[in-house]
Amino acid sequence: MPTIEEESGTTVLRRTAEHQPPRSWRSWLIGRPLRTADAPDQAIGKTVGLAVFASDALSSTAYATDEILFVLAAAGTAALVYALPISLAIVALLAIVTLSYLQTIHAYPGGGGAYIVARDNLGGFPSKIAGASLLTDYILTVAVSVASGVAQLTSAYPSIFPYRVPLAIGMVLVMMVVNLRGVKESGAILAIPSYFFLAMMLLTIGSGLSQYMMGSLHTVVNPPQGREHVAQSISLFLILHAFSNGTTALTGVEAISNGVPAFKEPRSRNAGITLIWMSAILGTLFLGVTFLAGKMGATPSETETVISQLARTAHEGRGYLYIFTIAATTLILIMAANTAYAGFPRLSALLAADGFLPRPLTYRGSRLVYSRGIVALALIASLLIWLFQASVNALIPLYAIGVFLSFTLAQAGMAHRWWKAGHLSPEQEAQEHGSILRHDPRWALKMVINGFGALCTAGVMLIFTVTKFRDGAWLVILLVPILVAIFSAIHSHYRDLAAHLSLEQYGGPPRISRQRVILAISGVHRGTLAALRYARTLSDDITAVHICTDPVEAETLNRKWESWGDGIRLVVLDSPYRLFLEPLLGYIEEIAARRQPNEIITIVVPQFVPRHWWHNLLHNQTAMLLRLMLLFKPGIVIIDVPYQIE
Repeated sequence: MPTIEEESGTTVLRRTAEHQPPRSWRSWLIGRPLRTADAPDQAIGKTVGLAVFASDALSSTAYATDEILFVLAAAGTAALVYALPISLAIVALLAIVTLSYLQTIHAYPGGGGAYIVARDNLGGFPSKIAGASLLTDYILTVAVSVASGVAQLTSAYPSIFPYRVPLAIGMVLVMMVVNLRGVKESGAILAIPSYFFLAMMLLTIGSGLSQYMMGSLHTVVNPPQGREHVAQSISLFLILHAFSNGTTALTGVEAISNGVPAFKEPRSRNAGITLIWMSAILGTLFLGVTFLAGKMGATPSETETVISQLARTAHEGRGYLYIFTIAATTLILIMAANTAYAGFPRLSALLAADGFLPRPLTYRGSRLVYSRGIVALALIASLLIWLFQASVNALIPLYAIGVFLSFTLAQAGMAHRWWKAGHLSPEQEAQEHGSILRHDPRWALKMVINGFGALCTAGVMLIFTVTKFRDGAWLVILLVPILVAIFSAIHSHYRDLAAHLSLEQYGGPPRISRQRVILAISGVHRGTLAALRYARTLSDDITAVHICTDPVEAETLNRKWESWGDGIRLVVLDSPYRLFLEPLLGYIEEIAARRQPNEIITIVVPQFVPRHWWHNLLHNQTAMLLRLMLLFKPGIVIIDVPYQIE
């Protein structure tokens, strides 16, 4: 046990606790607790990182093309030819966003994404907007992805439709437990369905493309009935509406930049490579699905997805390959929630560390993950699923606005960062909150790229807001300012608390010149005498107080006190209405009103401890009730003196 002698002469003893957490049901459910020193071993590589952080982005290929076609179908089948050019524009936007976040990953290796970038480059208010929009998007990611997966199941098995809400909430809780087991272990579990989906999609698209090149690709047999639309003309607004709907393919792109610390060293390099992989795969799958959907005449429908039509056409029927493709799609839609489980706890921990969310969210659980953030996400998403009855159509209008708002702030922040870097000399360095700023000779080019990206994503966000406002987007527009106000209120509380607890310019607490002890007793027994013995160590000014609701019982108590009270004065308060706490509180407040400067009033309450915890339900918890009632009274201390029943 080493001893450290400091200059002040204070002896500091440091030792490692030998206690090890016992095995319990929690060990079976989420795994054995890990030491803090095990954190480097829990870091993940690029292969697992792709499964952990890219499932949301990859799953969007299952519905992004549908969203484009649904809008274009309103102008007739002739408008469907615009689907591929729109998809190419979305992939170009994906490239710009990817390049921006690639720069963010290398500039901010501590993670944080849009929130950290906005905090360091745009200021406190924009950073709170970025944090609120991302938290909202993560919650909606869980709700939408799980509801979409359940919708796939209920389409195949209509008999379970009435149970869709408990089924969806059950899946959210299962994902919660999986993620509580730790990033490395959950990543290994979730890698299987993620790579299964990737393999089946590549096989399906590859089969369709090879048939197209050989001229043997058929059109969709028995296409589903399309949604009825009010006839519209092909207009710029319609094209922009379809474009904004298709940009749901970009949701989840920011997750890797938030989770950089989860990667193995070199973290920034591994995270950057994973981001490039994810974007390349996402762009390839998205373009492949859209291209083939146009060539085989797929029809946007609520009864059968484009992926289903593509799979049964490419695989020539509903055989095993079709079933595997649909099963993989269902799994990836549910697994998409894992991106939020990876990102939400880390972002909430960053916000909590800055004082914008409750500080307990920074706590790492037994498996070295932010377990309280994981549980909070699961509970909020479950509440949302219950409120919207697991309806994808009701939830989807709320989706993607938050993520594009965060895209815009992140890229605007990076553009400002490059402007600051360009005004530094090559020898200069500037230490910022989340990174070190150095001169960059290509700052102008990078600033233009990020500035252009910010304008593009801002435009998409505005189009989304206008086109989806009546469908429910107003809720997100209202929720983000409410969250920002909550952040500000929490931050104000922590700042005020820090000011009151600060030791700067503090001369020390005033000396306690006098201590008055009030011993609350309900009877005279061994526990009472133990409390009286303790009270004597505090002060000679002791008053025992008894609340009398039964005169006969009070007489018995008086006689016992004369024998056992050791000369301590006893105050008996008659309570004609048989109240207990109120008369005692009134007496304490009366004494407190006459309290002298630097005088402390200590309330000592005897409390016997039964053999079994559940025996406490059979007795009054006086000390606990007094503590709650007197918690905000200055100059009053409450002590309960336990007496263990052997």
